[in-house]
Amino acid sequence: MREFRYHRPVDVADAVAVLSAEPQAAYLGGGTNLVDLMKLGVQRPDVLVDVTGLPLDTVEELPDGGLRIGATVRNSDLAAHPVVRRDYPVLARALLAAASGQLRNMATTGGNLLQRTRCVYFQDTGKACNKRAPGSGCAALHGQNRDLAVLDWSEQCVATHPSDLAVALTALDTVVEVHETDGTRDIPITALYRSPGAHPERETTLARGALITAVRLPPLPAARRSTYLKVRDRASFAFAVGSVAAVLDLDGDVVRDVRLAYGAVAHRPWRAHRAEAELRGRTFSPELAGRAADAELAEARPLRHNGFKVPLTRAITVRALSELAEGAP
Repeated sequence: MREFRYHRPVDVADAVAVLSAEPQAAYLGGGTNLVDLMKLGVQRPDVLVDVTGLPLDTVEELPDGGLRIGATVRNSDLAAHPVVRRDYPVLARALLAAASGQLRNMATTGGNLLQRTRCVYFQDTGKACNKRAPGSGCAALHGQNRDLAVLDWSEQCVATHPSDLAVALTALDTVVEVHETDGTRDIPITALYRSPGAHPERETTLARGALITAVRLPPLPAARRSTYLKVRDRASFAFAVGSVAAVLDLDGDVVRDVRLAYGAVAHRPWRAHRAEAELRGRTFSPELAGRAADAELAEARPLRHNGFKVPLTRAITVRALSELAEGAP
């Protein structure tokens, strides 16, 4: 790890000003991803702007019934929050499925949304990776791609987004609050992430220096019946090879509303709009859930080693929705 300067901002505006002025600067939250990448030489910031001292660590119930979560709220605190556990269990389950207890005690909400991919070629500075070194190529395209994308990949990059939290927040229609040099703005989480296209190094729509300050969950009574299923190679402390965040609202046996998002299948958390459309207004059954997943995955383009992700994602969609329909979670 090379030397770097350290800055502890006095407020959000100070943090944004410093990062905007420094081409090779990075925000430091929990550091659970950034510090590892610095040790590997993948990221080499000249300045670290430590935002953990800013007043961004509260969870607030909103007048409309929603929830506002500060960017530096720790994952373990958020997972244990009584309102999250009661009103948004999908979020608590996603957090508890991530990493280890020790890492959840450090990791932050904002940092979790901005995790970098765990593709082995991105982390190996001796291998070609357009995300790490634009123009160098994508060694994963014809290499070790078992854990990588089946949807929305390009010839330039087949990496997946690793966050469990981001998948749950995508299913919940979360809004991301951002502070930039010219003020603040709200970004729907589905508009936060980019497809890889020709520039996979551009992972989000955030402007240089922008700081995520909070996320807002809408009032969503249906989310009380929600869950998160994650498939991984070992029982804990492993990234997903497939995951689904699901919200199901039934009127008798008829699907009144449904929210689905997939993890580990694309460059970004994948909102399954086609599957949702297949389900709404119809009598629920596991067979219907399977057809809905098939509709969502119809355009999947598996790579040499990850074709199993298509039937796997279908299976966990059926399981998650069936359990919700039966009232299991």
